[in-house]
Amino acid sequence: MIKVALVGTGGMGIVHYSNYAHIDGAEVTALVGIAPQSRECAEKWGLPLYADIQSMAQAQQVDVVDVCTPTFLHKQHVMEGLRMGLHAITEKPIALHQQDAVEMYALADKMGKQLYVGQVLQFTREIEVLHSLVESGEYGKPLDAFFERLSACPRWAQDGWLFDKEKSGLLPFDLHIHDLDAIVSLFGVPRSFSFTSCGGRDKAYKEHYRFLYGYEDMNVAAEAAWFNADIPFTARWRVYFENAMVINDGTSVVAYQMDRELRVFDTEDAIKIPTGINLPPTGMFYRELTHYMDCVRKNIPSERVPRRQVLAVVELLEKIVAGSY
Repeated sequence: MIKVALVGTGGMGIVHYSNYAHIDGAEVTALVGIAPQSRECAEKWGLPLYADIQSMAQAQQVDVVDVCTPTFLHKQHVMEGLRMGLHAITEKPIALHQQDAVEMYALADKMGKQLYVGQVLQFTREIEVLHSLVESGEYGKPLDAFFERLSACPRWAQDGWLFDKEKSGLLPFDLHIHDLDAIVSLFGVPRSFSFTSCGGRDKAYKEHYRFLYGYEDMNVAAEAAWFNADIPFTARWRVYFENAMVINDGTSVVAYQMDRELRVFDTEDAIKIPTGINLPPTGMFYRELTHYMDCVRKNIPSERVPRRQVLAVVELLEKIVAGSY
């Protein structure tokens, strides 16, 4: 049995806890947190609560720390877990600076432990379908791609940390990171990039971005937004191959070819787990955490979210944020 200490019991902490309950051979056995909600979760789930990772690790025999705290605490908590001889999983982003991420991986190497990053989009059926089409060349080479991730301005973050550039990295690190991680994993690191952004006069951050990533044989565009408007959350993409247009409209993935019947891909999750927050039941976190538990058993890095990919994405986002101000 892999024993997990959950660090942070906000929205993502609750999501992770809900999914571990369905994963054979893994169990959350301790919580780390100081917020009132952490005490409430400890009582509700019947788990011991500790104020810090060191005291938890000294009192409990655990294998992994799963860090679900706000972004600006990721490095601190991951490093504490690694120093205590534990594997670490951290929610995205790993950190706001590439150098911090490099140091985190270096400590994992030194301690002989693994560090995994929760880039959960890699574990959606839709992105798995797209990976298979790009890698197989079934429809020829990809020529153009567009990714879209739009949201109303988030209001769930406590104490306003999400709107502090130094604590969250703002919209690029919180929202666009999902699509950029997919882009890099599918097409490699872009040769060039540019973007435009805009925001209301009363906002200290940019609310909307359009990105263009340049490759030798194709262009990739993306859009991301925290709109000052209650729009439905929208996450879509389309990729034009030499012999097909493949579209994910948010509900299905369909391939359109000339003079052929359209092809609808099976993207239904076999297992859907209630998240415990305002997110419908889904299988992506279950698939992600199951994968990481398998990697922990073998003490191997993840081939789905490799180090080189994580570092490349952080480097690009760091440049984007620096160029926005």
